[in-house]
Amino acid sequence: MAGRIPQNFIDDLITRSNIVDVINSRVPLKRKGKEYTACCPFHNEKTPSFTVSENKQFYYCFGCHAKGNVIGFLMDYEHLSYIEAIESLAADAHLDVPHEETDYSNKNSEDKQPLYDTLKQASDLFQQQLKTSERAINYLKHRGLSGEVAKIFKIGYAPDEWNFLGGRLGKSKQALASLIKTGLVISKDNNNTYDRFRDRIIFPITDQRGRIIGFGGRILDKGEPKYLNSPESAVFHKGYELYGLYECKQSLRSIERIIVVEGYMDVVALAQHGINYAVASLGTATTTEQIQKTFRTTHEIVFCYDGDNAGKNAAWRALENTLPVIRDGKIAKFLFLPETEDPDTMIRKEGKSAFEARIKNATTLSDFLFDSLKSETDIDTKEGKALLASKANALIQKMHNSLFKDLLIAELSTLVGLSHRHLETKIAANTENRKPAPAKIKPTRGQQVSQQVSNNKTRLAVALLIQNPALASYHEAPESFKHAFNKGLRLLYTLQETIKTNPEISSAALLERFRGNEQEAALNTLSMLQTPETENKHKIIEIYKEIIERLNAEERSEYFKNKLENNEQLTQEEWKEYLKRPGN
Repeated sequence: MAGRIPQNFIDDLITRSNIVDVINSRVPLKRKGKEYTACCPFHNEKTPSFTVSENKQFYYCFGCHAKGNVIGFLMDYEHLSYIEAIESLAADAHLDVPHEETDYSNKNSEDKQPLYDTLKQASDLFQQQLKTSERAINYLKHRGLSGEVAKIFKIGYAPDEWNFLGGRLGKSKQALASLIKTGLVISKDNNNTYDRFRDRIIFPITDQRGRIIGFGGRILDKGEPKYLNSPESAVFHKGYELYGLYECKQSLRSIERIIVVEGYMDVVALAQHGINYAVASLGTATTTEQIQKTFRTTHEIVFCYDGDNAGKNAAWRALENTLPVIRDGKIAKFLFLPETEDPDTMIRKEGKSAFEARIKNATTLSDFLFDSLKSETDIDTKEGKALLASKANALIQKMHNSLFKDLLIAELSTLVGLSHRHLETKIAANTENRKPAPAKIKPTRGQQVSQQVSNNKTRLAVALLIQNPALASYHEAPESFKHAFNKGLRLLYTLQETIKTNPEISSAALLERFRGNEQEAALNTLSMLQTPETENKHKIIEIYKEIIERLNAEERSEYFKNKLENNEQLTQEEWKEYLKRPGN
């Protein structure tokens, strides 16, 4: 496992990445004075309240209070993880993401590596068993699978033994512990163990790096459960993984579309017939995270389900999970097979060409959405139209602003006879009502409750330093701030020490250092507060210096007051300082 990404690389990457360019390529911006504006991509609005500051490299929405830097925007807009957002920015800048070896990364790697090793060893054993089991081989041949496809997907066989893996791979305490942690072996109350997979065809599940992270097992004969999956573990989270995605990427250089099916055999059977762009959602409803991962690989997803009620219910859940993440340029479709059929049986009956014709003619998301809603209501009545509009609004309000969203609202407008503007207003109001109120920053000890920056020296000092990190090199906050009574002063000192590690750090990179920190929300808010605007750098330095000196005087007064009230002795140096203070 790679070590953590060096902080100086992240700082430099944020400095190189112009937030205006990054956002403008996704949300068209218009220049307005020193800043750029647009309708917010995170809530529905018609009057732009989303602003992007090129100077501060920060975005802020005055409507929904969304805010952040370039990494935060990619995480929120494209639903990327922190690492994925960094990798995306690095790719745009044609940079390789470096990794450093640290005690933490080494320990993390050591914790998980035995699990990867155990899963790989188990897969090798299962594949060896398949070669020697005539019964398992005949089963796969009966299902129309070749040895070549079985090899590509590393298909294996778990023999009908209670201690097959435990007896071969669990001979030491550490090895047995790894088997238990991966869920391959189950421990009973009496400390005895037994294999989870017995007498099943085994389908290894791989991550995006090709490492085996879990297994799916299908029973050969009749019995329950038909499919059995590995449990959640340190390396396997089924709501985030897709069976066959790694193999799909290995087979195709350019992936036009991906078809999402329900079973392992469906994926393998389709690949056997030349449709090697299928993945399976591991026996659960397709999650938002799985859809996001798929959209990062292709621009079109086709969800394929049986045509019975269970299949339609699964498709509807997939639609609900797709709406929050679909963007312009992305396509979602739904393919319903005849009842009692699944992709495995269908592809064997009609072949590749006929099946691909079904895929290309699949139902669009918009048609599936409105056809389903119309089937539940009587749109010939006003009551039915109101019910349809209400149900559609609840779904559409989950979407980000996009042309596709506008088109869905336009279609809904035609269906129910309400104006486009009226529906947009209703959806926007519903969306706003669902948003939590923005968190208020609690004033630190000794601060006034006033929200005006100009009335609070600590807040102003922090805001000035965030927006002008170079101030730290012109005037340092005193060492006493490190243990000050005022939490804001302790934060100011922490900011100063952070800047010292990279004196050239930008405002956006400085804020990134506090991602996940309890001070993150407060710092993000202060970074957008209006501070004294001046083109005169020396004037800013003077203002900052004056504030720091006043804050230090107040803090020292508080310090001496508390010591004397508690009958604590002052040092000789403290007495000298105390006696020099005005009024003493």
